[in-house]
Amino acid sequence: MAQQYPAPPPDDEPGHPAYTKPADGGPAADNPYAAPQTPAAYGYPAAGPPQPAPLAMPGPLTAPGPVPAGTVLTLGDIAVAGDTIMTPAGPIPLRGAVWTCTDMSRTQEKIQTAGIVLAVVFVSFCAIGLLFLLMKERITTGYVQVTVDGGGRHHATLIPVQSAEQVMYVFQQVAYARSLSV
Repeated sequence: MAQQYPAPPPDDEPGHPAYTKPADGGPAADNPYAAPQTPAAYGYPAAGPPQPAPLAMPGPLTAPGPVPAGTVLTLGDIAVAGDTIMTPAGPIPLRGAVWTCTDMSRTQEKIQTAGIVLAVVFVSFCAIGLLFLLMKERITTGYVQVTVDGGGRHHATLIPVQSAEQVMYVFQQVAYARSLSV
């Protein structure tokens, strides 16, 4: 089946003047979609196309700034204040909210560079050289995803973590939020 596209707009739409090619040539003469070029007044730049107004996002925590007064808990862009959970998706009632926490981080263990260098330097002493290979470091990278559902709304946020302690801290904060939602 062939794709069908809508017909081109009629030449005389109500409220829109018909397009005419400039007589002097120029870039608009070759491009029918180019904006008409009007000479600017002396000292002022030519006016460009109108810029759309910035979109207003719902919720009190859309722009970075101070946390609302009375905030008990903040997890990423989710804040609990009084009996309301404030999110960019809008306010959610605290009572009956369902909190979910997902660990999306990974921890890897590797031998430190200093341990490898020392093992090579002390290769002549068998036991001491091998002991340096036991020097290991743990690196945690990733996010913890926190979601909250309630009042017909759903919001999820990702909290970056760099250690296993930070992961446990976020899980404890979500457990505290669950105890407030009962």
